[in-house]
Amino acid sequence: MSFQSDPTQISWRLHLRSSPERVYALLDSDEGRARFWAESAIKSNEHIHFIFPNGFQWRARLRKRIRNSLFQIEYIGGSIASFELHPDGRGGTELALHDVGVDTSEREEVIAGWVSVLMALKAAVDFDVDLRNHDSQRNWDQGYVEN
Repeated sequence: MSFQSDPTQISWRLHLRSSPERVYALLDSDEGRARFWAESAIKSNEHIHFIFPNGFQWRARLRKRIRNSLFQIEYIGGSIASFELHPDGRGGTELALHDVGVDTSEREEVIAGWVSVLMALKAAVDFDVDLRNHDSQRNWDQGYVEN
């Protein structure tokens, strides 16, 4: 995959018909993150406590938040995940995700994992649909992508 050729970074782009304000509201709120990212993602002080369908939990440190344009956290394994939001000039959003510092042994799974998260984000923000199954017996560990 030539677009993922930098071994130190995972990058994806996503076009959303929703405004940067609407997209940022999902990223920056407990309810919003729970609509597409994890079963629960509660902010407390400068951390977000993620709980995923398989029971895995992660306490992510918030690194930088710029309203309607940047949401950045220290994510699983200590990588830095940044969601950059830019207006598309037609009322929608050009989103760029960069995840820097992913362990090379986890790289392929993380590349796929971000596709799952980003497509769930698109479904939630643009179509008000939750693609996830919310079934602890049918999760990422068993090869299910809809979690």
